[in-house]
Amino acid sequence: MNAVSVLFCFSLLLAVGASQGTKPCVSPVLMSGGLTVMTMDTMVSTGTVSYDAIGQRMRIRTVGLTANMTLTDTLMLFNKKVYYEIDWTNFTCTKRPLNTDFIPMQVPPDAKLMGQVFMGSSSSWGMGVLTNTWYGTLPGNGYYSSVFTEIGCIPLTFSSYTPENGWITLSTFNWVLGNVDPMEYFPPFFCAKAQLEETEKPDSMFTVVKSLAQRSKMAE
Repeated sequence: MNAVSVLFCFSLLLAVGASQGTKPCVSPVLMSGGLTVMTMDTMVSTGTVSYDAIGQRMRIRTVGLTANMTLTDTLMLFNKKVYYEIDWTNFTCTKRPLNTDFIPMQVPPDAKLMGQVFMGSSSSWGMGVLTNTWYGTLPGNGYYSSVFTEIGCIPLTFSSYTPENGWITLSTFNWVLGNVDPMEYFPPFFCAKAQLEETEKPDSMFTVVKSLAQRSKMAE
C-alpha cells in the first residue's frame, strides 16, 4: 500500500470517527462574507452579508444576475422588529415590520446529521475541508438542509422549503470573522423620514431574502 493510499484510509477513518461524535454547533457571532441567493423560480442574486448574532442584526447587499445588474440593500434589525429596503439610486428607504424570530447561523439542537464529506480532496492536507450536512423540519410543514464546516462551524449552504415561500437556497463564501464597519447596522441618513408600512403580518428572514431575488427578477 503506497503513501497516498495510507493517507486516504487515515483521512477516511478520521471522517468516520468524527461523524460519530459530531454534535450541532454554533457559528462565530460576528462574520462578514459573500452570499448567493437562488429561488425555485431561478431568480439569482449575489453579493455580501454582514452578520451580528449579539445584536441580532443582518445586512445583505446583492446584485441581480440580469442585464440591468440591479443593486439591492437590505438591513434587518430583529431587535427592533423592522427592516429597511434601501434604494441608493433615488436615496429612498422603505421601512417594514419584521418578526423577532432571529435565526442564528448555527445547527439547530434538534437537527439530524445526514453525513460528513470532504469538500475538495482528502488525498493531502490543504486540498479539502471536512463538512457536515444537517437536516430538519421548519414550522408550517417546511424542511431544510444545511452544510457547515466541521472545524469552526462556518456555514456554507442552506436550503429550505416551505409551502408559503417554496425553495430558497443560500450559498456563502469568503467568510471572515468580525465586522469591519460597525455602521453597517445603521440605516443611512435618508431613512430617518421613512414611515413604517402596515402589513398583514411581519416578514420573516425567509420572505425578506426571497424578495431580494424577486426585485432583481422584476428589473429584467
